[in-house]
Order: sequence, then structure tokens, then C-alpha cells
Amino acid sequence: MPLPPKKPWSELSPRQRAATLTAVAVQLSLLTAALTDLRRRPASEVRGPKRAWVLASFVNFVGPLAYFAFGRRR
Repeated sequence: MPLPPKKPWSELSPRQRAATLTAVAVQLSLLTAALTDLRRRPASEVRGPKRAWVLASFVNFVGPLAYFAFGRRR
């Protein structure tokens, strides 16, 4: 099934704009939280290489959530 054509920002409804801005804010918040935690946490408390988790954190939503779920030792 082909994807619908992309709409320019000016053609989005107010609800679509709000949803887009909310998704962007959540993504940036998760990214910032994951990168801050990685910077402050010692390598001994991280499962796997910190560099790999930093790179994974840039994968939309999934990367930071995976880090918080699986990347930290308790």
C-alpha cells in the first residue's frame, strides 16, 4: 500500500500540528534524558559500550526507551 503524499506544514490542521509538535517534544526529551544519563553514569553501570548506546539513542523513540529498559544496570 503506497504512503499518502506528504503535506506541507501550512496544510496541516491545528490538531495535526499540535500532535507533531508533541511528538517532537517527547522525542527530544527522551534523547536528552538518555544522553544526560549516559554522560553521568559510570561505564560499569551500563550494559554494553556507552558509545553504542549513545548512537542507539538517536533512533526515534526506540533508542532512548531501549536504553532505559535494557541498557542500565540496577
